[in-house]
Order: sequence, then C-alpha cells, then structure tokens
Amino acid sequence: MPNVIQLLPEHIANKIAAGEVIQRPSSVFKELVENSIDAQANKINIIVKGGGKTYIQVTDNGTGMSPEDARMCFEKHATSKIKTTEDLFHILTKGFRGEALASIAAVAKVELKTKTEDAELGTRIVIEDHRILINEPCACPKGTSISVQNLFFNLPARKNFLKDDTVEFKHILDEFERLAIPHFDIQFTLIHNDKIIHQLPAVHHLFARIEHFIDNTSKEKFISIQDTTP
Repeated sequence: MPNVIQLLPEHIANKIAAGEVIQRPSSVFKELVENSIDAQANKINIIVKGGGKTYIQVTDNGTGMSPEDARMCFEKHATSKIKTTEDLFHILTKGFRGEALASIAAVAKVELKTKTEDAELGTRIVIEDHRILINEPCACPKGTSISVQNLFFNLPARKNFLKDDTVEFKHILDEFERLAIPHFDIQFTLIHNDKIIHQLPAVHHLFARIEHFIDNTSKEKFISIQDTTP
C-alpha cells in the first residue's frame, strides 16, 4: 500500500490555521479592538460595512509601531507580549499569542498605517493572502489604523458559511459591548454602513458606561455593590 500522508504546502496550512483563529467578521473586530486597547489607546474609532464581511477599519491613538514592528506584526507567533514561558503566568494584556494579524492577513486584504509619537513619518503596509504588496513610509497621525477588506475572499467555503449582514453585525455588536463596557475610560465610536451606532465618551465610572446600553426602566433595577478581593 503506498504512503498517503503528506505535509500540506505552507500556504494551504496557513489558510486552514487562519480559518480556526478568524471564524467570522466579529473575530476580526475583536482582535483589532483588543490590539488597540493593549496599545494604550484612549480613542478607538471603528467603521464597519456589510456586517463586517466587506470592510472593517479600527483606528486608534495608541502607541503605534516602528517600521520594523509594523512588518513583523504580520508574522506568525510574533508578539511583544511574552518572551519566555514564565511570562504566560503574568499576562496583563488582551492578546499574547501573535496569531491574530497573521491569520487575518492570510484570508483578507489588509492595510496598516501606524506611527509612533517620536517618528516623523509613519509606515503603510498593504498585505493580501499573506503577500506584502506595499511597504512604504507615509504621513499619518500617532497611533494605528488597520482596515480589513473582503474577508475570506480566498476561502469560498468559509465565506459561504457566513450569515447575512444583519446577523454578522449582531455578533460585532456583542463583541463591542463586551469590550466597551469594562473599558469605560476609552472613547469609542462605532459606525456601520455610514450610520453612527454608538458614540461613547470616556467616563470615570463603570455605571456611567453601562447606562448607555440600558433603558431607564432597567436602571432602576441595578444595585451598586463594592467589594475588594483578597
């Protein structure tokens, strides 16, 4: 009987792995917004079109990246969050595995613009199907802006699995609330199909952020509890 097990070509293996990390537009949304939070941004603007299937852009005023880091962030297992296995027990950031951007870049067209505070120019990178098409200096404000277009364009089976725009955007809204509520000290703006869905100023208290998501009747049912864990 002939041997039948073989190693997959790297580009096929990358697409399969990316499909496990990025399952739908809300996965992209989650990873990009968490990166902005980890970058110490206090303003995060999100633009979504077509339920996230056609376009997601996340722009922040965080620390930004150097040209070298901007290129490296699309490599698999490239991360600034951990250096040793010991670091796994002291993680304070949202992400640490270094898989998200590499996975997104394997299944979509991605444009990154980023600049650190002390740099004269920023960096623009356009990458599609994990191939860098453009890597050049650019004028841009401090922080990072990442746009993701045509998700799963090269994985038609995965693209066909996605639901309609309304359902996919509902998943994004769920992720938005999960991230925006606890991070009440960050200003968030969410736009879908050119319509402002949420515009949240930074506030000083958790309940002030929660109030945005509940009606007046529900507010009366909330009980404030304060405690300190040992």
